[in-house]
Amino acid sequence: MNIDLSGRTALVTGSTAGIGAAVALALGTAGADVVLNGRNAERVAETARRLGARGVAADVGTPEGCDALIRQIPEADILVNNSGIFATQPVFEIPDEEWLRFFHVNVLSGIRLARHYAPRMAGRKWGRVVFVSSEAGVQTPTDMVHYGMTKTAQLAVSRGMAQELAGTGVTVNCVLPGPTMSDGVLAMFDELYPGLEAAEQERRFVAEGRASTSLLRRLIRPEEVASLVTYVASDRSAATTGAALSVDGGLVPTIFP
Repeated sequence: MNIDLSGRTALVTGSTAGIGAAVALALGTAGADVVLNGRNAERVAETARRLGARGVAADVGTPEGCDALIRQIPEADILVNNSGIFATQPVFEIPDEEWLRFFHVNVLSGIRLARHYAPRMAGRKWGRVVFVSSEAGVQTPTDMVHYGMTKTAQLAVSRGMAQELAGTGVTVNCVLPGPTMSDGVLAMFDELYPGLEAAEQERRFVAEGRASTSLLRRLIRPEEVASLVTYVASDRSAATTGAALSVDGGLVPTIFP
C-alpha cells in the first residue's frame, strides 16, 4: 500500500521522543511537511534537525502554549494529539491539582488545538485529527486512574468531534496503543526493576505487570504505533472516522473495538 502525504502539513504534539518522534518520522517519510512540538526548546531543535522537520517549542498543556503554537503554525492538514503524561499513584491519594494537571495536558491540549485546526480543515474539505489515546481508556489501570480517566475522555471527545465534522472530508479518530517501549516506560521500568537490563525488565513486565495479557508477549514499539497513525492520516483511511483503533498487541481481552 502506497501512502503519499506530499503537500500535507502534519503537526505532531509531544514529538521529541517515543511515539511522537516515531509518528513524526513516519509522516515525514510518507512525504508530509512535519512540525514537531515539545516543551524543551533544545530537544525540539535537536529532534527537528535529526528528522529534517520544523519544530515549535510550546507547552500545549496550557492555553498560552497552545496559542503560541497556533500563532507560529496557523494551518495544518493533519493534527496528531500525542502530548501526554502518566504516573502511578493510588487513586485515593491523587490530589485535585493532579487530576486537573492530567486533564489539561492529556485532554484539553488536543481539544484546544482541534478547536482551531479542524474547522479550517473542514473549510478545505480535507483533514485528519488523530488522538493518541491508550488501551487504558477502555481498561482503567488501578494504579493510574487519573491517566485512564483522560484516555477515556479522549475517546468521547474524538467521537463527538467526528460527528460534528460529518460530511466535511475531515476524519477524527483515536489510536489506542498498549504499553509501549518509550522513554517514559523505560524510566518507569528502572523504578520497578532497578539494575536489570531493558530486555529483562520488559520480560518481567509482560510476565507480571499490565502487559501480562498481551498476545504478542512483548511491549509495542513506537514505530508500530506510528504505522497505524500514518494510515489514519492518509487518504487510504477516508472511510474510517469516529473510531477507536487498537494497536495493543491483543492486550485488551475483547473483540470490540
